Amino acid sequence: MITSKIIGNGILRAIGFIVLTTISISFIYLIQSVIIYLVVALILTLIGNPILDFFKRRLKFKHTLATIATLSIFILFIAGFVLMFIPLISAQGQNLSLLKSAEIEENITELSDQAITFLESHNIDSEEMLKEANVTSKLNFNFIPNFLNSVLGTIGSFGMGLASVLFITFFFLKDRLLFIVGAKKLIPDTHEEQILNSVHKINYLLSRYFIGLLLQLFIVFILYVIVLSIFGIPNLLIIAFLCAVLNIVPYIGPLIASILAAILTMLSNLGSDFQTVILPTTIYVLIGFWIVQVIDNNLSQPLIFSKSVSSHPLEIFLVILIAGFLSGILGMIIAVPLYTIMKVIGKEFFPENKVIQLLTKNI
Repeated sequence: MITSKIIGNGILRAIGFIVLTTISISFIYLIQSVIIYLVVALILTLIGNPILDFFKRRLKFKHTLATIATLSIFILFIAGFVLMFIPLISAQGQNLSLLKSAEIEENITELSDQAITFLESHNIDSEEMLKEANVTSKLNFNFIPNFLNSVLGTIGSFGMGLASVLFITFFFLKDRLLFIVGAKKLIPDTHEEQILNSVHKINYLLSRYFIGLLLQLFIVFILYVIVLSIFGIPNLLIIAFLCAVLNIVPYIGPLIASILAAILTMLSNLGSDFQTVILPTTIYVLIGFWIVQVIDNNLSQPLIFSKSVSSHPLEIFLVILIAGFLSGILGMIIAVPLYTIMKVIGKEFFPENKVIQLLTKNI
């Protein structure tokens, strides 16, 4: 029989659960920066594990020395990146007019006028249509300085974040065996072997995945540099790097990269004739970027990712596509690592399932 006391206790438990959940979410929100540091440090650890093992097995380094050597490689890579791009950004920032919203608006208006002149020369009456739409007057470029100020603020705190990430990464690499021993004490004895096997395989496959991702981005970056250098585009290293980073977002990222490259190509050629210089150069750059994407999508990306996570290229494509429909861009980014984790867990806990056997036959 349900009494008022039972109902009251149920209501109190429900209220307590809601309050506890709210407090937990609020706490996670407050420490979101720390969580980001931990995630980045974990990714660096997965990338660094094969390097650490190389130092220990091939060069016979002690564990601590191998950890320091691995971390030193990360630091040298980051330092090289900063030394390469910061001077370029400082020297070319004025040319790109990133901090001058009025100048950007004037450049866009000039580019629009040149496009109208080009269309009119081909008997396309677009001037009146553009004037009625009054597009340039509706564009507000004042957000650019605010956006860049926020970026500069982020860069200002980058030093502290980087130091925190490297510190955490050092102990993730150095004390990984201690973490495993500690985790064993929390794991139920009935599933200890399955869980430990899953963790080992996940660590191995994700390490290969993130190394493969870095290799893919490097290949795309080099190809973008070649395309931009062929057509003499200024600031080609910065543009190529930004476009390569956008490639992390499958399918949508390359499209945004192509649009960005087209806009920067047009702006870098302002003052030249639209019909004979600006338009042809932009089209050639877009064709070059399209060729890079064909190479990346059909050669480097399927080979690197399918080999790194032991999945068929079509399987990877479908997983990314489904994740995009379900969770948008974020889903597309985390689709492959999450799918790999699910496959490993499925193989360990449901090895008799026919579907799982088919999907995990190469793991």
